[in-house]
Amino acid sequence: MEQIEQFVCASANPDKVAEIAAVLHGLVELLPRPAEVPDVVEDADSLVGNARLKATALCVATGIAAISDDTGLEVDALGGAPGVYAARFAGEHATYADNRNKVLAMLDGVPFERRTARFKTVAMVVWPDGSELAVEGVCPGHIALHEQGARGFGYDAVFIPVDGDGRSFAEMSEDDKNAVSHRGRAFRALVQALERRSSPTA
Repeated sequence: MEQIEQFVCASANPDKVAEIAAVLHGLVELLPRPAEVPDVVEDADSLVGNARLKATALCVATGIAAISDDTGLEVDALGGAPGVYAARFAGEHATYADNRNKVLAMLDGVPFERRTARFKTVAMVVWPDGSELAVEGVCPGHIALHEQGARGFGYDAVFIPVDGDGRSFAEMSEDDKNAVSHRGRAFRALVQALERRSSPTA
């Protein structure tokens, strides 16, 4: 991109915003979500659908192109659950710990080699003219036998990525996690897609 593009961040989750900002630092100008914009009801049945709901709402509210994401966790031994419902797996007002505990309890007795899982993130931009761009980032891994590490958020303490060194996300530095994570992959892919979109030779 010849000049840094400006987007408003549609996420209301400060943990996600911090990761998005770290990956996009110096590549785009990320404006904070206005406090007066109400929370968006994420009732779509897909990651793309929820990402679109958030980006569209913020784009309409601000008149600025909006960046959003939605993430799901698919655990094979749980038939792909929690999937798109990862953030509220243990209930509508569940905490991060509640969700982790439910996954660990449901996998009790399942050996490590059968605890395969993957994180998926859809990153999306919606522009004021209604056009949109969406990409996906996937990080395969395993659900740990117990929580490991105190960093990160969400399911980080129970997710061990395949493309790592055996540490959970919660045991990694921010840079190490972003290098292999679903969110890091999705937003790096988004930047590449934006570059292709803005290139006259694309």
